[in-house]
Amino acid sequence: MAGELHRLFNDIARQLVVFLEEVLPNLFDDWWNKAVINALSFQQKKRLEQCSITTLSGLDLAGLLRVVDQNWYQISNNLNLTSESRHFVKEMQTVRNRWAHADTEGFPVDDVYRDLDTLQRFAAVISADEKLILDIRETKSAYLLAETHAQADNGAEKPDSIPEQKQNEAEFEPGKIVFVKSNPSIRGAVVAVLAGKPENRFKVFIEGSTQTFYASQLHAEDPHEIREDSLSCDQFHAYLSSLQIKYPGLSTLYSLNSARVDFIPYQFRPVLRFIRLDRPRMLIADGVGVGKTIEAGLILRELQARREIRSVLIVCPRPLVTEKKWQNEMKRFEERFTHLDGATLRYCINEMDLDGVWPEQHQKSIVPYSQFDETLLYGSDSKGKRKRKKGLLDLDPPPRFDLVIVDEAHHIRNQDTFSHKAVKFFCDHAEAVVFLTATPIQLGSNDLFVLLNTLRPDLIIDQESFSHMAEPNPFINQAVSAMRSQTPEWENLAMEALDQAASTPWGQAILRHNPDFGRVRSELLEGGITHEERIRMISDTEGMHTFAGIINRTRRRDIGNFTVRKPETVVVPFTPAQQHLHDELLRIQAEIFSQTHNGVNVKFMMTTIRRQAASCLFGLAPFLEDILNRHLDELSWEEADDTGIPEYEAIIPIQIQIKDLLTAASTLDANDPKLEALRNIIRDKQSLPNNKVMLFSSFRHTLSYLFDHFSKDGFRVGLVHGGTPDEDRVSLRARFEKPKEDEDCLDLLLFSEIGCEGLDYQFCDCIVNYDLPWNPMRVEQRIGRIDRNGQKSESVAIVNLITPGTVDADIYERCLVRIGVFNNALGASEEILGEITREIKNIAENYELSEEERKGKLQQLSDNKIRLIQEQEELEQKQAELFGIRLPQEHMNREIADAASFWLSPASLRRVVTLYLQRVCGKDQEFILGEKPLKTLRLAQESRGHLLRDFQQLPRQNTSAYREWENWLKGGSQHLAITFESDCAMQHPEAAFIMPLHPLVKQAALSFDTKQRVITNLMVVSNEIPIGRYEFAIYQWRFHGIREDLVLKPIASNAMVTEHLGRLLESAADCRSAMPDGLGAAVWNDLDAQHYSLWNDARSRHQQKTKELAEYRRESLSTSHRARIALLEEQLSEATNEKIQKMRRSQIAAAEADYARRIQELDISLERADIVAGSVAYGMIHVSGGSANAD
Repeated sequence: MAGELHRLFNDIARQLVVFLEEVLPNLFDDWWNKAVINALSFQQKKRLEQCSITTLSGLDLAGLLRVVDQNWYQISNNLNLTSESRHFVKEMQTVRNRWAHADTEGFPVDDVYRDLDTLQRFAAVISADEKLILDIRETKSAYLLAETHAQADNGAEKPDSIPEQKQNEAEFEPGKIVFVKSNPSIRGAVVAVLAGKPENRFKVFIEGSTQTFYASQLHAEDPHEIREDSLSCDQFHAYLSSLQIKYPGLSTLYSLNSARVDFIPYQFRPVLRFIRLDRPRMLIADGVGVGKTIEAGLILRELQARREIRSVLIVCPRPLVTEKKWQNEMKRFEERFTHLDGATLRYCINEMDLDGVWPEQHQKSIVPYSQFDETLLYGSDSKGKRKRKKGLLDLDPPPRFDLVIVDEAHHIRNQDTFSHKAVKFFCDHAEAVVFLTATPIQLGSNDLFVLLNTLRPDLIIDQESFSHMAEPNPFINQAVSAMRSQTPEWENLAMEALDQAASTPWGQAILRHNPDFGRVRSELLEGGITHEERIRMISDTEGMHTFAGIINRTRRRDIGNFTVRKPETVVVPFTPAQQHLHDELLRIQAEIFSQTHNGVNVKFMMTTIRRQAASCLFGLAPFLEDILNRHLDELSWEEADDTGIPEYEAIIPIQIQIKDLLTAASTLDANDPKLEALRNIIRDKQSLPNNKVMLFSSFRHTLSYLFDHFSKDGFRVGLVHGGTPDEDRVSLRARFEKPKEDEDCLDLLLFSEIGCEGLDYQFCDCIVNYDLPWNPMRVEQRIGRIDRNGQKSESVAIVNLITPGTVDADIYERCLVRIGVFNNALGASEEILGEITREIKNIAENYELSEEERKGKLQQLSDNKIRLIQEQEELEQKQAELFGIRLPQEHMNREIADAASFWLSPASLRRVVTLYLQRVCGKDQEFILGEKPLKTLRLAQESRGHLLRDFQQLPRQNTSAYREWENWLKGGSQHLAITFESDCAMQHPEAAFIMPLHPLVKQAALSFDTKQRVITNLMVVSNEIPIGRYEFAIYQWRFHGIREDLVLKPIASNAMVTEHLGRLLESAADCRSAMPDGLGAAVWNDLDAQHYSLWNDARSRHQQKTKELAEYRRESLSTSHRARIALLEEQLSEATNEKIQKMRRSQIAAAEADYARRIQELDISLERADIVAGSVAYGMIHVSGGSANAD
């Protein structure tokens, strides 16, 4: 048979060539390159080049099928082919691949027949000539006839050998609904009768597969028996809550009221966006103090509501490990994380190497960046008898975490570091990834590209494609600004901006295919846009931003101020001796640049020396000594300046001048007015109830100088910088938080930039900047340590010590103050701020400028850039004044309100749990005691035993809530402190927090039979709708396709009631009168007819949106895939090392497989696009209190 199949394959290939030669030229200009070359795999392209193939007839069947597959969207649209035709294309590829690798034994009869049938159907799809189709049909018939004779000759039992009488005597006919006697909840349809003695057997279709039973094991369901439960209002409410707990949808937030945190609406914005992403990967670049840690925890909660999350890895800076910030924050989410030190991380790698599994006890872990070094990543060489240890990157299979969270993600912005390589390795194999950073999002910088390339290498391919993706965004921002301004010509301005965005290369290839783009543009053309439509249009247009799907940015100004900032400038001039030393520094600097070639490293070093002098002249001498002796480590340079680290060879040509400067600095008079001014500030603060002061400097030698003096003065002072040991950090922060009456407390804590990174000090309300960075965002990060969510003081003091005559003073007065960083949180103009930082540095380091020229350029910079910031601020303020709203805030609040569910509220969960406990314990009494939020659950040992059996039926979760609940059920105490309220849970960490993901709630929800129909009789008081009696039904809609969802859809016999039914059900109560007679099938059929109309419209819209979205994503995938393959092929052609070549080929194969898989997923989603509806409840609702009569 194999020979016949291969003959037919060749005939099919010839017909396919004819088909494609007719179709493709009509669809593409350069069809050979666009439709053929671009569609082939790497190996197929290579064969074309080697054999100089330039026509379709040179391709084999596999190549031709791939051309059809990759261009299916265009071909099917042109020829009006159905999704069924698409199915046969995929099947044809499978058939060809199977026979290409067939062994000598061949395939079963059924498989061969099915393959021939696929050939026949595929031939029809490509309009092959009738002769070929007839040939295939005859081959099918001849094969089946030959196999039938073969079976007869071998004495095989023929299919029709079952006695007709026996079939007629079967207990259950095919199609009959039956249930299993031993477990009546298992029911299905009979699909086949297997006659036998002494009993017949029956194949029953149950939950997606067929199972075989003897007749005596089954019982027929009575077709006239309608399983219907009549529920009270409380039971009905609990039933609806159980539906939402058991079947989570994307429209509902399950993390609301599910953690021991304050409810802050804006923190749920990234959560909503994350659960709706096509790939669960996001960069959260919120402003300082917004609460990124909480947002990551809420994302974890949402993922847990939808599937099992067993393994989570958090990567963060070492200070956050030392302070146990992440460990403590995760406790709010009932999670217990372990810290991985060097030895433990090595143990995990060894276990992974031996068993292929990450150790169970470290499935949820926190690891600092500092653990990633060369040995850990690449392993250690064998020494003597010691065997070589594998490194992290050697692991095969790699560790696959369900979620990876990377905090302060800007630490991986350098691709050559071990931190970047390790994080990329974990992310490449993770199911979901979240990056957190508060650094400004500067599209012109390489940093953002590196972060997004690590997060989504399939989308952000290289710098060139990254730049192309960014091109439409300025025009999209212009369109949004026009929509918000609402000037007389705003529609035209928005239209022009969108057209400009669409005219960019990325806009032409991708944006034009975005369904939202087409809809917004059409609405702008039509005009007459209402206020509500404009708000939605702004949201849709912002969603067109090319990075909208992977970046969440909540700015501080979007959410208002946490507290009032009160800045104060303290001006302290140099003494004559200090001025002389500063002038000498400038003279030596000029001498150096007159003698050298003004190299980058020399310029960087001299700038840092000059900034140290502006900070503290008494720190200059030890700073210079460390430079000469090469004692400054990488962290010291990074704390002083975040732009780089100089090469030490730069010191060689300027050693003499540096030594001269060191001599001058070493003889400086000890009189220090700046130190005295600081003493006065600290002393004044000590008389206030909150006496805490945080002091910042970019220079360790300044901090050491201040620490020595304040220690001698008798102040209780601490010092934290990048080199402070971990245990000291923990101790110092704990002492700083203590009340001033405590003898062990600290009054003053000195910090470098890195020393305070990511840490919260809301208990302090005063910071002193002894010197200031030139980067406005670094200033913002300093202030953000105290001006953040949780600050109790109404205002925070920001004291800036400034010395006139220094370049730092010029930058402070002419730029930083005018930007407004000390008065308000930054965040509206990150791109502008990034440009300001770069231009400040360029002006300050241009040593050819005179002092006046430098001041003039700084003034010009301020005038140009700050005007842009002010214009943006005025526009937003104008919008707020005109409409009395802030659109981003209003939009955020509406999003959260729409995603909240009454059926998951604390009161609803308590109702579900109460009814469950009464049913399980067999007693109609209260088991949850207490009127206040903190309650007591009281259960006898027997009742806890019943609950334990139900608990053991749940899928096992590795969370503290599950462990503690199990321990209590197995323990001897009959009392357990519980609460359903998050506020109470925060105040009482010892209490079990009963929220949607708690095992008690899961048990309770599973106890409700949500598969049978229920009916209820309710009453409600309302003035919104007429008085009357209304029938209603609730349907469950399950959306299938690219965006899957599950929602409850209430329908009433009156359209006005349908509009308000969801809210009416929430406030309903039991109706005192009985359900009226005469409510037969006709009433419910009428409701079903109304439902059908709504369902049919929604289904059509859903299928159309799915088709548009599939087209858009297919174009996007194809564009990024071509760029990805082109880059990899270029890297392969440049590789000379055999191992590198092998790696590149492997990467190309992986990229091809990934692309094929994702295209196939799109095809499957498109075919499955549907809304599956099912009724879950019926009822009657009596409305009283209305002002009109019912129709």
